[in-house]
Amino acid sequence: ILEGDVNEADKKKQPAIGKPKRGGSKKFYVYVRKPGGGIKKVSFGMAGGGLRAKLNNPKARAAFSKRHNCPQKKDRTKASYWSCRIGRYWKQLGGSKNFNGFW
Repeated sequence: ILEGDVNEADKKKQPAIGKPKRGGSKKFYVYVRKPGGGIKKVSFGMAGGGLRAKLNNPKARAAFSKRHNCPQKKDRTKASYWSCRIGRYWKQLGGSKNFNGFW
């Protein structure tokens, strides 16, 4: 086995860290590094439709942020952190544009 082949196999095992994607057990998921080491998959969002993210509505974004206390969410291993910040990744998830700040 060549050394280059081993490196390619290692790359396939490592998921993209900190980049939300659609799918999984909920609407979105993201891989993050745990503080003690290792990788954790965080699933968030309502699966199966129902509620929709109203990112184009400034009042709805402000209400969500206030209701969920988004400025206090600091733990990247929790679904609430990623739910509050989904607007920052909206374009890469298939939306029209990104939104700065919380939700």
